[in-house]
Amino acid sequence: MAKYLSTKTYNHSIGLSAVFRQPHADHSHCKYLHGYSLAFKFTFGCDELDNKNWAVDFGGLKPLKQWLEDTFDHKTVIDINDPKKDKLLELETHGIAQITQLDGVGAEKFAEHAFKFADKLVREMTNHRCYCVSAECSEHGSNSAIYTLE
Repeated sequence: MAKYLSTKTYNHSIGLSAVFRQPHADHSHCKYLHGYSLAFKFTFGCDELDNKNWAVDFGGLKPLKQWLEDTFDHKTVIDINDPKKDKLLELETHGIAQITQLDGVGAEKFAEHAFKFADKLVREMTNHRCYCVSAECSEHGSNSAIYTLE
């Protein structure tokens, strides 16, 4: 485990308003399109601080915020394996939605996708001195999911 941990939060107020559906939730209303103002919290770890005594230079995380905005902000996020994918893609064709396609949707998968992006970014930023320990995706104040290192 890391000796130093730091966190970066992008809370609900930044407006990552995303719509998605759980295509395999046949038993639940989650099978319908629904949306949240998503929030993300990242934990980064390292064994040694840099020459400024920082784990991660938060100023270097602008690409992470941009990725979150490009992926989720006012987007309809669809699972690449959604059986209704063609119908959902028509929304973009008609100019009524911006579509993001991901391999899996929902808070758990959003946390995983965000973790992988953040981990790659931070490792490259720090010459592999730091890494992502966890990424948490929150749908609202009551529901969140965390993807973490083993």
